[in-house]
Amino acid sequence: MTGLTTHVLDTARGLPAEGLAIDLYRLSGESREKLKTVTTNSDGRVDGGPMLAGETFQAGEYELVFHAGDYLRRTGQTLPEPAFLDIIPIRFGIADTTAHYHVPLLLSPFGYSTYRGS
Repeated sequence: MTGLTTHVLDTARGLPAEGLAIDLYRLSGESREKLKTVTTNSDGRVDGGPMLAGETFQAGEYELVFHAGDYLRRTGQTLPEPAFLDIIPIRFGIADTTAHYHVPLLLSPFGYSTYRGS
């Protein structure tokens, strides 16, 4: 498989992060072009296949913006105001358009991690 995928896990609850909104941007210098907004399903993944695939899967710099604060509040997790984590931007580059780029997010109210998955 080639393309861009993501997966969000709520490590505080030990569950996939269902209903978390994610914006995808293509970056070019100082400008950002919003490509789409998606929402995670019950498995913490995005329905409909890769977020970028085929002709839209191009080399370049991208940003995934995870709306963590909205998700954490909706799931009833106790947050200070303002929340420690609200919007989580992850910038990354796609160099090989014949490869699969998987950018997962492990999330809790006070921390997160990401990596290039498989």
